[in-house]
Amino acid sequence: MKNSISRRTAILGLSAFAALSLAACGSAQTTETAETTEATTSEATASDTTITVGASPTPHAEILSGPVKELLEKEGYTLEVVEFTDYVLPNTALEEGELDANYFQHTPYLESFNEENGTHLAAVTAVHYEPFALFSDKVASVKEISDGATVAVPNDTTNEARALLLLEQEGLIKLDEGAGVTATPKDIVENPKNLQFEEIEAANLPNVLPDVDLAAINGNYAISAGLSLDDALATEDASSLGATTYANVLVVREGEENDPKIVALAAALTSPETYKFIEETYDGAVVPTFEVAEATE
Repeated sequence: MKNSISRRTAILGLSAFAALSLAACGSAQTTETAETTEATTSEATASDTTITVGASPTPHAEILSGPVKELLEKEGYTLEVVEFTDYVLPNTALEEGELDANYFQHTPYLESFNEENGTHLAAVTAVHYEPFALFSDKVASVKEISDGATVAVPNDTTNEARALLLLEQEGLIKLDEGAGVTATPKDIVENPKNLQFEEIEAANLPNVLPDVDLAAINGNYAISAGLSLDDALATEDASSLGATTYANVLVVREGEENDPKIVALAAALTSPETYKFIEETYDGAVVPTFEVAEATE
């Protein structure tokens, strides 16, 4: 009888031990699962409040890192700016999900990139344009341009067309009516001063300025070369075809235009604070394309 009781007690003891062991194991698994879930939730939350944007250093990254970053922080977002010095990687990185958005390009380039690379990127809002300007070391006004003067223009299709449109704006040439933003020197139908054109890489135009009578230079390259638009003979009008067509835009993956953090980013980029920053920082070499009721003091 005692042996039977002893065996029964041992069995019950082993059962209790096993139950406790299973309970302890289950508790550990539950704790581990809870910690994993909490970590995953934390990462997701951080991802939802972090906005990673690819941008060219000047002026795009400067604009983002200034007023835009501060405005987003007030809305509970952390802005991370990744700088790129080329025009391909910011788009491929965005397409592959490494970025939430990018800010460096105009719509014609974006459309061409999508078509050539099969990407699915979309413009959200226009922010600014960098006006073309005419510079000269030899004359003080457009009226002083002499017959046969040498004019340096960019050698790429997009920028060359803008340069020619600016020359047309100033009455120096007349383009074929249908040329528009694809104009080349072949589209010039009137050239009363018999201007001679030299096609130069856009980034190198400031360097050839001493060797030509006139050069049409993009705003960002003018900034980099230390040129001031105050010294320009003429600048691209804000309502011109070139300015409105080549405004720099905020870009995201198609379908994400209305994501809350993209909406917040777009709002910050087109805020009175950003408007004021652009106007005070770039002295006309970068011009906002959006309107605000009143810039903040």
